[in-house]
Amino acid sequence: MTDQVEYIIEASRGWQRIPWKEVVHYRDLLFLLVRRDFISRYKQTMLGPLWFVIQPLLTTIVFTVIFGKVAKISTDGLPQILFYMCGLLGWGYFAQCMGGTSTTFVSNAGLFGKVYFPRLVIPLSAVISSLMSFLIQLVTFLAFWVWFKFFTESGALFHFNTCLFALPVLVLLTAAIGLGVGLWMSALTARFRDFTHLSGFLTQLWMFATPVVYPLSEVPQRWQWVIALNPMTGIVEGYRYAFLGAGTVQPLYLMLAVVITVCVLITGILIFTKTEKTFIDTV
Repeated sequence: MTDQVEYIIEASRGWQRIPWKEVVHYRDLLFLLVRRDFISRYKQTMLGPLWFVIQPLLTTIVFTVIFGKVAKISTDGLPQILFYMCGLLGWGYFAQCMGGTSTTFVSNAGLFGKVYFPRLVIPLSAVISSLMSFLIQLVTFLAFWVWFKFFTESGALFHFNTCLFALPVLVLLTAAIGLGVGLWMSALTARFRDFTHLSGFLTQLWMFATPVVYPLSEVPQRWQWVIALNPMTGIVEGYRYAFLGAGTVQPLYLMLAVVITVCVLITGILIFTKTEKTFIDTV
C-alpha cells in the first residue's frame, strides 16, 4: 500500500500575503537593483555623482533668495542656508523614496511579465538607493554646518542636540512614510493612470504643507494641530532639532508621525501585494 500525500491549498490572508521570506531569499537581486539604480541615475552625465550635491545646493540657494531675502520668512534666527538645507535633507529623502516607488508597476510591467521574483524588491531597492544619495547630502550639510559653526559669527546660534542620537530613527521614519505613500501611489497608478501626472504635483503641494521653507513657530497656534497631522512635520522638525538645536518638537507631533507612518506603511504593503496579482491586466 502506497502512502498518499495530500496537499491543501488555502488562500493567504493579511500578513501571510507578503512574501517576507522570499524578499530575504532574493537579497542578492535587491543589492544588484540598488547598484543599478544608483549608477544609472546620473549615468552618461558630465558631472555624474556631483549632481547629488549640486541639486540640493541649487534648491537651497533658490529658497534662500526667494523665501529668505524676498519674502523675508523667519528662520527662527538660524542661518538661512543651514535652515533650508536641514529641511531639505529629510524632505529630499522622502520625496526620492516616494517618487522612486510610485511608478513600480508602470515602469516595470515588461519585467514583471517575464520573470518571477517578489515585487517588493523593486520599491525596496529604490528606498535603499535613495539612502545612499541621502548620505552624500548629509555629508555636504555637515560640511556647511562646520563652516558656519567655526568660521562665521552665527556659530553661537545653533548646536547639535542630544536628539542627534535618534537620527537613525528619523531616517527610518522618513524611509517608511516615503515607501508607504509610494506603494499606495504605485497601486493607484496601475489602475488609474491619472496618478502618474498627479504624483509630482501632490509632492510639491505636500512640501508647502510641511515646515521645510518656514519654521513651525510661524504657523498660528490654532492651526499647528492641522500641520501636525502631516507626518513629515514632526520628522522635518526633528532633523532641525537634532542638527541645529532649534525647532518645535513636541512628543505629540512625533507620536502622530510614528502612528500615521506605521498605518500608511502597513496598508501600503497590503494594497501593493494585492494589486500585484492583477495589475498586469490593467497596465
